[in-house]
Amino acid sequence: MVADVETLTERAKVLAELHRGKSPLLLPNAWDAASAQVLEGAGFPAIATSSSAVAGSLGYPDGEAAPAAEMLAAVARIAAVSSVPVTADLEAGYGLPAAEVVERLLEAGAVGCNLEDSDNRSGGLVDAERQAERLAEVRAAADASRVDLVINARVDVYLHQVGTPGQRLAEALRRARRYLEAGADCVFPILVSDEESIAELVRDAGGPVNVLYQPGTPSLARLAELGVARISFGGGLHRATQMLLERLAQRILNGEDPYQR
Repeated sequence: MVADVETLTERAKVLAELHRGKSPLLLPNAWDAASAQVLEGAGFPAIATSSSAVAGSLGYPDGEAAPAAEMLAAVARIAAVSSVPVTADLEAGYGLPAAEVVERLLEAGAVGCNLEDSDNRSGGLVDAERQAERLAEVRAAADASRVDLVINARVDVYLHQVGTPGQRLAEALRRARRYLEAGADCVFPILVSDEESIAELVRDAGGPVNVLYQPGTPSLARLAELGVARISFGGGLHRATQMLLERLAQRILNGEDPYQR
């Protein structure tokens, strides 16, 4: 059942406030209704999707290889079983106009989204000013919908290994500031992992910063001390679940009890 505007508005408000709490918003990303129910049941106050995990669960690689309709249908199934806010990883928006991105996201029952500045067709980065314009269009469409959509603008300079480490940080900061000016609520310099760069991004970006937790990243406690507003886990839980399933499957093939600890 699609949530009404009043419910979506309230959930969007809650999600926005979670970015301004004393502790970071922890988002171990879901990929289907069952995983979302587990995460909400564990006590997480919001649910995020992972594009790589959702695409993988549907049989597609990441990078906008899955049809937009299938990705959004998965978001809708997650939102349908969730009583907490849902924010969806929409990759680069699947080539949809900004107004349609917002319309279809809200129809699915989500109140937040990730939008990345990678061009999945060329394999490079979108021009920062062009991405800022798109984010501004999404913000305007959200304003028109009367739901204060929480926009998490992904900054992919670390993903694409742009320039030297110093140049990479400078470009990440430039893009982060511009995207926040354009109407993003949070910025997500994905794959930044060293403490010094994270601290500088938090200090100088001009708004909440999201960090992907992965091997080599500072601990959750240290990220909180650095002032990180949001910590995502991307496709990590999905990959771990797949690895567990592989081990259990191998036990069955070996004639072993898959449930024995």
